[in-house]
Amino acid sequence: MDKSVLNRAQEMLNGGLGQAEELLKNPGGVAELLKEVEKKIKDMPLVGETVGDIPTLISMVKSYITGEYKNVSPKVIILIVAAFIYAVKKKDLISDNIPVIGIADDLAVIGLAISQCGPEIDAYRAWKKN
Repeated sequence: MDKSVLNRAQEMLNGGLGQAEELLKNPGGVAELLKEVEKKIKDMPLVGETVGDIPTLISMVKSYITGEYKNVSPKVIILIVAAFIYAVKKKDLISDNIPVIGIADDLAVIGLAISQCGPEIDAYRAWKKN
């Protein structure tokens, strides 16, 4: 990914951190957001690792919210929720109605969050297996 795309994705992700932090105070609101993300990924083409990691991220946030899994920094959860907020609530740079290309910005933001949370995601996967 080129630096300008990464910089823009980082700006979009950073822009949602405060909203994500507020939303995390409302477990019902988080549950609704996660349902929207699950619905959205059903329409995404199954390409790349980012889309494949989204169900793990959803599960991780759910486990954190319910108190089942707390071995993760709240900052990581905020980052993931911010990425999800962008993917389902923000005005996209490219309309999601344009096949494949329309989800590129959403996947860039989510992919960036994944790259910044890799060790925590791996730890969650290991915990989930046990």
